[in-house]
Amino acid sequence: MNREKTYYELQIEKVEAQRGLPEYQYVQVRQSQAFMEKYYADKIVLDNMAKAACMSRYHFIRLFQTIYGTTPRQYLRDVRIHKAKELIKKGGAIAQVCYEVGYDSLPTFSSAFKKGTGHSPKKYQQLQHSNLE
Repeated sequence: MNREKTYYELQIEKVEAQRGLPEYQYVQVRQSQAFMEKYYADKIVLDNMAKAACMSRYHFIRLFQTIYGTTPRQYLRDVRIHKAKELIKKGGAIAQVCYEVGYDSLPTFSSAFKKGTGHSPKKYQQLQHSNLE
């Protein structure tokens, strides 16, 4: 079954074509990306991910950004916001969504959500309800 490649997969191919990084480095960074996709709701410590990839924090961030076009922290925020949008569309309460996607405080979640979508979670929720009618 052929599926359309994601933006991030296309970025990987682009970088692979331009740079000759060793394959194991791509694998390590891809594993960290997959880890974030799977465990986005947990507390993810960047230093631990870098250690797991056998890289310094600086080298890990630089490689991740080279491959994906964004920092690991920004990528994780985007994953969490995407999941939050899905939960809000399904009618989830904003406070509950905040904790389900890995944020410890509602103000931090609201700030990140607004930065990622251009709307506060409440406004986004209102827009979703108005679109359903």
